[in-house]
Amino acid sequence: MHWHSPNLEPLTSPSEYGDFSDSGTPDPAHVDPAVLGALLHRHGWQRRGGAAGRYGRWTPPAPHGTAGGGSSLLVPESRAFPDCSDLLEEALTALSRSALPSAREVLYGLSVPSDEIRWERRIPEGPGGPYGPQGAAAWTVQEQLRSAARQLLLAGALAERARAGYYGARHRGQAERALDGVLVGPSPGGRVLTAYVPVDGGRGTVTRLHHALHAAREAVDYRRATGGMEAFDAAVEAGVSRELADALIALVRGSEGAAIALAWAPAAGVPAGCAARPEPVEFSPGDLPVLREAAARYTRDEPAVPVRVAGAVVRMRRSAPGGGGTIRLRVLAGAEVPYVRAVLDEEAYRVAGHAHLVGVPIRVSGRLQRRGGFRRLTDATDVSPVPLDEVERDRLMKSLDESLDPADVLPSDEEGDEHQDAP
Repeated sequence: MHWHSPNLEPLTSPSEYGDFSDSGTPDPAHVDPAVLGALLHRHGWQRRGGAAGRYGRWTPPAPHGTAGGGSSLLVPESRAFPDCSDLLEEALTALSRSALPSAREVLYGLSVPSDEIRWERRIPEGPGGPYGPQGAAAWTVQEQLRSAARQLLLAGALAERARAGYYGARHRGQAERALDGVLVGPSPGGRVLTAYVPVDGGRGTVTRLHHALHAAREAVDYRRATGGMEAFDAAVEAGVSRELADALIALVRGSEGAAIALAWAPAAGVPAGCAARPEPVEFSPGDLPVLREAAARYTRDEPAVPVRVAGAVVRMRRSAPGGGGTIRLRVLAGAEVPYVRAVLDEEAYRVAGHAHLVGVPIRVSGRLQRRGGFRRLTDATDVSPVPLDEVERDRLMKSLDESLDPADVLPSDEEGDEHQDAP
């Protein structure tokens, strides 16, 4: 038996929305009754009687006006109950046939053990309804919530890979790919959004986000109480960064406040060092000046990184036939960014040009600067070609053609990008 849910979507842009479908009802033989009970409770179902120590009767959170809403489920408390398998099969079948969003969420939690993150924004009501004239601002508000939620998850994924006050383009590709499996429920009115992050591959992101949110809250409180910003320096180790501060600003801006709550997947247990039932972390408009100050501080203080990069020359430019010029490299090794730009002297530019013509990469040393989002290499020296045999060169050229992603070639890679990420 298969079930289809229009209620869960990838956490992507509107043009990329898709359905979570063909996921199959979980096999009753592999379902832990305690996990099913925990998920029902989390998603608003209520236990209303049953034989203590044997089974419970659960009723849905919205029994009126919804198809199948008046039904109830009998769920055994453990596999020691004689009719456990039969009751589980009946309960799972009823959930798969239900139109309730909570039923789909419970089934997804059973099929793919996931930690849940819930964002809630308090939106002021206008004179013409919750958002002014009917539907006038609802789309914008919903997209603001979804975008801020994705930024927060991305900040957690970045912090899982490394600790930094400001990442820029570093680690971004890996962090974005780590969010591919995240699904979200509907966000009617732009007030509430729930994300489901699979434990397999995603727990590190959620754990790091858990620590970072609490550290950010404590740092903001410290700044507002004492006037000192030093708590933000220590918070970097917990995962706080400019990216996290920017995400919180996007979440709170235009609202009367916002809260983020986490709930761990019952099937996977509680990660080490985390509270079993974390308290929601709240931020208010009064926190915005401190968060903006922290974002600027992180950008300003993040040091340049000495690197020796290997990459393929994909663009060259100089103002005259002689002299040095600017090159762009598609990074193959040595830095966690897709592209870097470097200014070379005449001899180094000649070496890079020859390597480009014969289809071999080069190596170059320098300092990866925060200006431009760590996409610029300054003080470039020691430019040399990387010898490749014929097979390796063909493989390299093919990989460059296949892996070129327009999203990697950011507008700020062009001349003038020094203004993009400046504090």
